[in-house]
Amino acid sequence: MNEPVSRRTALKTGAGAAIAGTFPHKTRAAQPPAKAPEGFSDQLSYVAGDEVKFHISSTKCDLEIFRLGAEQKSVWKRAGVNSRVHEVSKDASSYGCDWPTAATVTVGADWPSGYYECRMTTRPPGQKGAVGTLFFVVRPKEPGKNAKILLQLATNTYNAYTNWGGYSLYAYHGRHKVQGRRVSFDRPQYSQFSRWELPFVQWAEKNGYQLDYCVNSDLEFRPELLKHYKLVLSVGHDEYWSAPMRDNLEKYIGDGGNVAFFSGNACCWQVRSEENGRALTCWKQNFGDDPKYNRDQYPDLSTLWSHYLVNRPENALTGVGFLWGGYHRSHGQFMDGSGAYTAHRPDHWLFAGTGLKRGDSFGAKLPEYKVVGYECDGCELAWKDGLPFPTYTDGTPKNFEVLATAPAKWHPDDCEWYEKWQKGRVGHAVVGTYARGGTVVTVGSTDWSFGLRGNDPNITRITKNALDKLGR
Repeated sequence: MNEPVSRRTALKTGAGAAIAGTFPHKTRAAQPPAKAPEGFSDQLSYVAGDEVKFHISSTKCDLEIFRLGAEQKSVWKRAGVNSRVHEVSKDASSYGCDWPTAATVTVGADWPSGYYECRMTTRPPGQKGAVGTLFFVVRPKEPGKNAKILLQLATNTYNAYTNWGGYSLYAYHGRHKVQGRRVSFDRPQYSQFSRWELPFVQWAEKNGYQLDYCVNSDLEFRPELLKHYKLVLSVGHDEYWSAPMRDNLEKYIGDGGNVAFFSGNACCWQVRSEENGRALTCWKQNFGDDPKYNRDQYPDLSTLWSHYLVNRPENALTGVGFLWGGYHRSHGQFMDGSGAYTAHRPDHWLFAGTGLKRGDSFGAKLPEYKVVGYECDGCELAWKDGLPFPTYTDGTPKNFEVLATAPAKWHPDDCEWYEKWQKGRVGHAVVGTYARGGTVVTVGSTDWSFGLRGNDPNITRITKNALDKLGR
């Protein structure tokens, strides 16, 4: 057992060694590493001139803020911020941490819109320093002035998967394997930005695309942002949407705005925002326990958007949905899958310049950058003469065109709670597009941006085609 030796035991050992004629070495006992600082900001997004409040649990620490994009740029720092380690209440995951403000910073007029990471470093005497991070987003002060493309980050999904304080919206890493029903933003968050959105952002900025940034809840509480942009982006794992978010984006499309879902599992679960966007509620499989259920307010149930009681499948927004998709190279499904799409209609404008032919595979040129993976969205398909066509019975818009597919399948543990699930069903990741006022493009996979990180020529060209046609 590597337990620390007490001072008394050390002295006794030293005395015994001296008596035996061996003088003990004077060594300093190894100190355990310091606990990493933890914290969160009082809001998810700000504009120039706003004051950001940092709520931190730590001993005295240094702060430095970086903008993450094509390059990592430091914009602000402060040394020796006084703080203390705070207790964590039993309901912190649901109702947040009542930690006082440890530091404030005013968003500079010269800070570009983007994702910002604050690094908190503590260096207590005699201990190895430790680093913790928190994040926030800077929105444009003048929306649309410098960019016509708006990237809304999947911050609801970050929160849903965060189990800090004991619980998330998942049982697999919840305390006692219990699934939470409510999650707060007023606690340290486990951001997914570096996995999903960052590769897209790095590629876009390196290739000269100017992006403005916001967060999921800005679509709900600041819908006036949308009218300033030609194109709105969803990238990566954009799973949790509130009804106002969806209402506002669908109105934007109807008014002529364009949307590209470079994402999968998008708009899968309906959530309800609480505390002005500082918390999310989602009852998921236990929709019968949702207070809305007993009031017969079925469209408001916080469960699958595709649930028959909600009757508003995400297909009507994105063109595709998770009920007709599933996993590829994940959760035990298609673990030996190619990670590539098969092209079906290569003459479409989205594929211009790729050189793809019908039946060609694309998106898996490099093994470590395969683009079909993890969670995928699709639609019900009927095959005629080797080509897929939507059946339009699942909410998919009537003019949706299927351009490419890859096989996908749900894991039984995820789907068989739903009484209308067809056991054993195999779905697809679907690349496609439709128009309704504006144009909507979807790729049906969370992993699309991996192809951009790997400079896959077909993935980069298809992405360019979408941004150039829809974002200018």
